[in-house]
Amino acid sequence: MRVITGSARGRKLKTPENYDIRPTTDNVKEAVFNIIQFDVEGRRVLDLFAGTGQLGIEALSRGAESCVFIDRDRKAVSLVKENLEACALRGSVLQADALGYLRGGEKFDLIFIDPPYDSGLYAPVLETINLVDNLSDGGIIICETRKEIELPQMRLPYRKVREYRYGTVKLGKYTKEKTL
Repeated sequence: MRVITGSARGRKLKTPENYDIRPTTDNVKEAVFNIIQFDVEGRRVLDLFAGTGQLGIEALSRGAESCVFIDRDRKAVSLVKENLEACALRGSVLQADALGYLRGGEKFDLIFIDPPYDSGLYAPVLETINLVDNLSDGGIIICETRKEIELPQMRLPYRKVREYRYGTVKLGKYTKEKTL
C-alpha cells in the first residue's frame, strides 16, 4: 500500500500483521479519489473505521485541510499514527466508537465509511449522520462495501447519488444538498 499522489506520494503505508483490518485495495482507493478528485483540497475529512488510515492519509496528501481518524481498535489507532508519521502528515487520531463519535455533532466536508463488511453498521452510521447532521452543505460521503450489500437511502437533504462497482467492492456516494 502506497500513497498515490500529493505531498506524501509514493510513501509506503504499514499494513496490519493480521487480518482483523481489511485495507482498501490500491485500485479501489484510486477509484475513490477519481470520484472525489475535485472535492478534497481544503476540506475537513472524517475517516470512520480508519484501519490503516490510508483514505484519510490520501486525502491529507492531496491537500485536505484536516482529518479525524476514528477506530475503536487500539492496534488500528497505533497503526494510523505510525502511518501519519511516516508520511509527515498530521491528523487527529481517536480510539472511539464510530456511532458515539458521530453523536458529538462535529461537521465534516468529506466522510469515508468503511466498517468491517459483516458488521451491519452501514445503515446505523448513515442514519446517525442523517439525524445528527454531521455533513456540511454540499459535502460528500463515500461508503465502501461488498458488492452484494444494499446501501440504504438517506432522508433529505441527504441523498444517495450513485453506486460504483469494482470487482467484489461497491462504493456508494452520498451528498448533502446545499440549503439556501
